[in-house]
Amino acid sequence: MAVSSDNESRITLFQSIGLNEQKARETLKNQEVTRLLETNISEARKILSGETQISKSIGNLLYALATKSKSQIHNLHHYLLQYICEEKIKNELQLTAAIQYLLSNPTEPVDRKALEENAGIGVTVTPEQIERIIEEIIADNKPQLLEQRYDFSVGTLLGEARKRLPWADGKVVKAEMDIQLLDLLGPNDRSAKSTTGKQNTTKPPASKAKPTATTNNDVQENGNIKSFSDLAGEALNFHKTGENYKTEGYVVTPKTMDLLREHLKTTGGQVITRFPPEPNGILHIGHAKAINFNFGFAKRNNGICYLRYDDTNPEKEEEKFFTGILDIVKWLGYEPYKITNASDQFDQLYEWAKELIRRGLAYICHQKGEELIRRGLAYICHQKGEELKGHNVAESPWRNRPIEESLQLFEDMKNGKFAEGEATLRMKCVMEDGKLDPVAYRIKYAHHAKSGDKWCIYPTYDYTHCLNDSIENITHSLCTKEFQSRRSSYYWLCNALDVYCPVQWEYGRLNLQYTVTSKRKIAKLITEGVVHDWDDPRLYTLTALRRRGFPPEAINLFCARIGVTMSQTVLHPDMLDACVREVLNVTAPRVMVVTEPLKVTITNFPSEHFIELVIPNFPADESRGSHKIKFDSVIYIEKSDFNEKPAKDYKRLAPNQPCGLRYANYVITVQDIIRDSNNEPIELKVTCQKATDQGIAKPKGFIHWVSHPNKCEIRLYDRLFIHANPDDPKEVPGGFLSDINTNSLTINNNALADDGIKNSKPFDKFQFERVGFFSVDPDSTNDNYVFNRTVSLKEDKRAS
Repeated sequence: MAVSSDNESRITLFQSIGLNEQKARETLKNQEVTRLLETNISEARKILSGETQISKSIGNLLYALATKSKSQIHNLHHYLLQYICEEKIKNELQLTAAIQYLLSNPTEPVDRKALEENAGIGVTVTPEQIERIIEEIIADNKPQLLEQRYDFSVGTLLGEARKRLPWADGKVVKAEMDIQLLDLLGPNDRSAKSTTGKQNTTKPPASKAKPTATTNNDVQENGNIKSFSDLAGEALNFHKTGENYKTEGYVVTPKTMDLLREHLKTTGGQVITRFPPEPNGILHIGHAKAINFNFGFAKRNNGICYLRYDDTNPEKEEEKFFTGILDIVKWLGYEPYKITNASDQFDQLYEWAKELIRRGLAYICHQKGEELIRRGLAYICHQKGEELKGHNVAESPWRNRPIEESLQLFEDMKNGKFAEGEATLRMKCVMEDGKLDPVAYRIKYAHHAKSGDKWCIYPTYDYTHCLNDSIENITHSLCTKEFQSRRSSYYWLCNALDVYCPVQWEYGRLNLQYTVTSKRKIAKLITEGVVHDWDDPRLYTLTALRRRGFPPEAINLFCARIGVTMSQTVLHPDMLDACVREVLNVTAPRVMVVTEPLKVTITNFPSEHFIELVIPNFPADESRGSHKIKFDSVIYIEKSDFNEKPAKDYKRLAPNQPCGLRYANYVITVQDIIRDSNNEPIELKVTCQKATDQGIAKPKGFIHWVSHPNKCEIRLYDRLFIHANPDDPKEVPGGFLSDINTNSLTINNNALADDGIKNSKPFDKFQFERVGFFSVDPDSTNDNYVFNRTVSLKEDKRAS
């Protein structure tokens, strides 16, 4: 009841400055705006010598200040409140200009004269001034106004008025403009004209134009796509370099502006980003978005992007992951400006940790992991006004230990005098999620891939990340939304050490249905024998997608199209498949492959030897190359292209229906059917005639075929999981391992291909005509080609 009573008091308070009840109640939903508005009202009453009644005009500006200002200038609000109460700031236009000036100059002392000049503070625009300026503007445009009357763009006139009267009330200016136009032109009679003297505006019937072929502007004929930055567009417009202090939540200290000036001097104002993966696993489709975002944003702004390995967990890191990550980044078409490691700065990070202790901002703690978690949960509940039974909300008993003692213990940690878990270095700050005093250093007796055995203490992400960003002068620290709760500790730590503080920007994480991307779960799938390795084409790791045949251009296109919104995105994999088809359709050469062969013997073949045919790689554009195939008396067609009892609309080969052979320019007619012991056709005896011979009817359809074929293996992949969300206990109560699609891989060893596949290399891509898009698997040998189906020719229409 106390909370309800407090809220009713606040509603009454907000109504006292002119807000209606609905607006007052809406305001209560935002705790920060509520707090600021209460403070603004309290301070305004002091300035107004205790007056309890605040005018509506002042009240509106107090509300605007609470909603429009940013945290980094809250300490400067007293300047604006003084101007508002003295009615030197009269409207929101002036207030907004004043806020912008302070955001650009967020530290004391404030240059009052410059502030007043930039925001028009104290400037009073009289009705007479407005009237005179409007008269002058109308006089300058009088000939055009008399000619065009109300068809003339009034917006042009108002724009000129805004330039000449920047601090005038816009409503008053508009009203004066309307009065003077009415005086010059009289009533607006356009509507009357529209009903009298009507002209016949009936349009002639549109001629039926032939449909024209359309191309996707995102994908060019050579497979190149528009850049991530071009497609993401305005979503990539963040703060200008050096203007960190203008961003939401950025913390300004007395040293901020000097540090930013030094930063700009060092970087020359260049945009600098970084892609910071952990080298403890293979990158997945979500990382593709992060790669495109960081590298794409830098490229859009003529900047640079680091590849920085966050190698602070030595027991999980392997050299193969370092090389694998770089390989994928380059495969996606990006080249890092420089490759760095978090461990490159271990010496500097250690020195800064000691400085934190010296400043009384960090301490050595001996609480164990479970106790840390219990106390953290208790603290969060306490902050929410709730109780967590059996848990102590008290701070660590070692939080206030002497500085010299913590320094010595930290040195002892470094020198291996404690066992793992016996001591940690903790920072004295609270994160957004309520986590109290996050750990900065912990003990790990593990060999490090880069620094070897030099260290037995390792910094955490919360400690390392922002300081590495600072060292590398990162301008835009881009990360997924789950790191939003760490933003305050990011800013706190940089400012605690008085070093340059970058800006952290968050964006929504990308997830796909029908898969898992957790490294732990993928490892489980491998150990359980469900998939073969990290690059199994049924997974959505980037190495798996590459092996399956996904072009990097298609993955980049997919990332660009989904954009960089703040909301977490869970998408159907069909969206990614569609991008793959778009790219492969213009880049994958065509070949003929028969997946389920049926032998066909042409009894009247017109030559004693095979006939060599030249086949275009891209039938729609024969200038893009060709390959040779053989046409002989024995060919193979798809079993499904022969039907003994066809329906009326059937267009392929049947006992009484000839069919054309693609590219051969011949029509075949069935003469005899050879059957096996189960009465199934195993060979057809046919005759052939040239399709151009006189008297030959045009066949209803043409089918693909092969002769002198190359035997190959094809692997057909389907979704690995049955349900869209295998991690969801409601959908899959038995856990993700119980949701495996046992038909996710089908292997066909009987496929036959034409000579277009010869000399192909792993990852080469083809369109098997009428079948699908396929890629050469690394398991291929000179004697046996292995192909993975990348995607079908058309979208899978089954229910999702």
